[in-house]
Amino acid sequence: MKNTDKPRKTDRVLHALFAAPARFLLRVHVHGRENIPSEGGHILLSNHMSFLDPIVLSAAFPRARMPKYLAKAELFRVPLLGRLIRVFGAIPVDRSRGDVGAIRRSVEVAKSGELLAVFPQGTRQKGKNPADTPIKHGCAMIAARAGVPVLPVCIHVKKQRYALFRRVDVIVGEPISLDALGLLSDEPSFRDAATAAFSAVCELGGYRPSALPEQV
Repeated sequence: MKNTDKPRKTDRVLHALFAAPARFLLRVHVHGRENIPSEGGHILLSNHMSFLDPIVLSAAFPRARMPKYLAKAELFRVPLLGRLIRVFGAIPVDRSRGDVGAIRRSVEVAKSGELLAVFPQGTRQKGKNPADTPIKHGCAMIAARAGVPVLPVCIHVKKQRYALFRRVDVIVGEPISLDALGLLSDEPSFRDAATAAFSAVCELGGYRPSALPEQV
């Protein structure tokens, strides 16, 4: 069976064409490039404000380590859209199998050596302080089952809303080992591990509970 996840030459060209304008129009600034792992699977954990988040992360990371995302298989059948989301790292998942199928696919992607982006807030939280939003804990389960570290990444935008030419800071933190998250114990607490990992994401952007960071 053909591996549809493998990027084609035309996809690499399209990524180059779209990533540069995205970095320019959204004024993407990357901090902590040295923390981007050169190899090995990781769960990239990030806050979630907009449908633009995957595009921003894909434009911020080098093409060779561009994050992957899970997206509904139906979207890949939409002309042009399917090709574009694949260019920006989307991987089809059969949602008819429910969350179990998505988790299994996530573990497979991370085990294969990819950076798999996960947004633990579950849904977009436009204009909200991420430190005040509830999160889901599946990210910790995926990391544990895949046996890979977590890479915290914070997307910081003034007022937590994207706008043309409004600066976007993508802050990449140091990878967090499973041991540091308590996921190597006999009875790991996925809730505690996910909370700790997302707290690291928020801290990168200066977010604290019940208080937005000072805007610049």
